[in-house]
Amino acid sequence: MTPLRFILVGLGARSRIWRQVLDEHPDCRVVGLVEADGDRLAAVARDAPETVCGPTLDDVASKVDADVALLCTPPAGRHPQIAAACTAGLAILAEKPLADTLADAEAHVAAAAEAGVPLAVGLNFRYLAVTQALKKLCSADRLGRPEFGRFTYERWRDGHLPRLNKYPLTMAQPMLWEQSIHHFDLMRFVYDAEPVQVSARTFNPSWSMYESDANVGALISFTGGVEVTYQGTWAGNWQQMGFEWRTECERGIAVQGDMFGDLAYALRDDLALSPVPLRETEPWVDDARGLLEDFVGHFRDGTALPCSGADHLTSLRMVEACIRASSGEGTVRLNEHRG
Repeated sequence: MTPLRFILVGLGARSRIWRQVLDEHPDCRVVGLVEADGDRLAAVARDAPETVCGPTLDDVASKVDADVALLCTPPAGRHPQIAAACTAGLAILAEKPLADTLADAEAHVAAAAEAGVPLAVGLNFRYLAVTQALKKLCSADRLGRPEFGRFTYERWRDGHLPRLNKYPLTMAQPMLWEQSIHHFDLMRFVYDAEPVQVSARTFNPSWSMYESDANVGALISFTGGVEVTYQGTWAGNWQQMGFEWRTECERGIAVQGDMFGDLAYALRDDLALSPVPLRETEPWVDDARGLLEDFVGHFRDGTALPCSGADHLTSLRMVEACIRASSGEGTVRLNEHRG
């Protein structure tokens, strides 16, 4: 069977993981590399002499036969890349978020639909072992139906570190668009529920290195009556990360104590939490492998496209609702989003 042929667009921090995952997958092959920075492109191309390289997707897609454009580029300014992929008939797998405004994301989804090309978004946290186990735990009869939860994420994210992308330092609402989008998607995925309304406040502490708000506090109501209190920050003033996602169910609780693991549960009268065994995983890599496997399966076996762009729009509407609520609109109902 002919491997799926990928053009990798953008050779920054995330592309290193995707190059590894694609290289080891027997049904995938990187045939093109796109990067505007000539030095960075040359450095990567030395290890991939058989790939076609160039500064734009238009340029590379015109010179090599391919099936997929994998966008590892910043979310702003993707219109030329989406247009080039649609013109070339390339399926699209884009790093999250799809765009840094809801209007742009909706335009990307519409363009892909009109061109008839699949569009998926790299929401790899759905594929973490702890996420899969938590979803199963919250849907089991043992604990009963989830009714409310508390999600806290407290991190000192040094945006100047060489291994991290630099664009969040200057983008509007970086915590929401780059990090909370993962958390909102996880809530929808784990609870199998959709957002109904959002109240929120965003702000920036005096010591933040980010130009825009690095702190988010929100109260989110979901279908089925689930209520979640959310606190997220990239400017937590301690090097040690704080993470806890506690879900209150009819007969007990589920608690995730680490972004990549530490899952436990307890019934109401239990004296201690009972740990949930999780398989050994390599964070960032194994979850990308899982997403890629489902993405490839869509083309080989006709399975559902994972993390579709249309589905991603619902999580992006939660981000926009937080921004609108913090700007003075009060509680924002999701069925009142602006296109």
